[in-house]
Amino acid sequence: MIMENSTLPKPAQALALVAGGGTMGADVAVVLARAGCRAIVLEPGATRREALDTYFGDTLRKLGLEHKRERITTCASLDELDWQTIDLVIECIPEKLALKQALFAELVQRARPDTLLCSNSSSFPISAIGEHLETTERMLGLHFFMPAHLVPLVEVVLGANSSGELAEALMAFMRACGMVPVLVRKDLPGFLANRLQHALAREAFALIDAGIATAEDVDAAVRFGFGFRYLAAGPVLQRDHAGIDVHYPAATTMYPSLAANTTPARVLAQRYEGGHYGMKTGEGFYHWTRDTIAAERARYDGLLMAGLRLLAPELPKIEDQ
Repeated sequence: MIMENSTLPKPAQALALVAGGGTMGADVAVVLARAGCRAIVLEPGATRREALDTYFGDTLRKLGLEHKRERITTCASLDELDWQTIDLVIECIPEKLALKQALFAELVQRARPDTLLCSNSSSFPISAIGEHLETTERMLGLHFFMPAHLVPLVEVVLGANSSGELAEALMAFMRACGMVPVLVRKDLPGFLANRLQHALAREAFALIDAGIATAEDVDAAVRFGFGFRYLAAGPVLQRDHAGIDVHYPAATTMYPSLAANTTPARVLAQRYEGGHYGMKTGEGFYHWTRDTIAAERARYDGLLMAGLRLLAPELPKIEDQ
């Protein structure tokens, strides 16, 4: 049984294992390294491990953090690790429940009793991942958003048996890494942010299905309309800015006609069934080539970095000491 007074050292004194060297796992390692945390990325594939070496160097250089490169190392197997030195595990392997359950079963056997075991899963609750395992009180959801090193939000998700004290310790650790953690008190599907995001998406795609707006116009309405304001205020604070006396009557008018679909929109289903997944296949709602993907990612990351600079006074300070 894990002790209730267990906690995490500060990032600069901590060693974390990031299990999975894909896109998300690589960026999570950057988040840790920029706060001085030593991060070991578990990646069995030799080709991917070689690519990670270049990725970490390039990414940290863009952030002006070349001197943090030595904080990240890689390994090919759980057998290579000194488990008595690992304070935190963040699982970032593919979204397959059986794989995650198998990994956590190994982690329970290998890790120290006070090591926090976290999952970055966006679809599986930590209660399901840790089902039937011992020490589930030290298992938490830790859900980042792509790209993790440029989007400050991270969700700390409580499972049915998760320790609230350990969740608070993990939130403090994430703040010391410069992140903005939110506590999700129940691991329901989609947690907090993705539920909000999908509620918006359901209406957006329903409007496209109905021929009321194009994909381009929906994107423009969000980016340059109310979404533009979200950088300054979320939907709750925005109600106080605009006036609840304005939004409550508007809600009574609109809510009856808002989409309430229980299945994804037709325009999504058609693309999914046709294998048109977006950038990874060259077709989605937009057409993509290697050059347009590179240009779009540069534009996207550049705007996110500009947003980070604007929000810097409101973000937690990175504790690199």
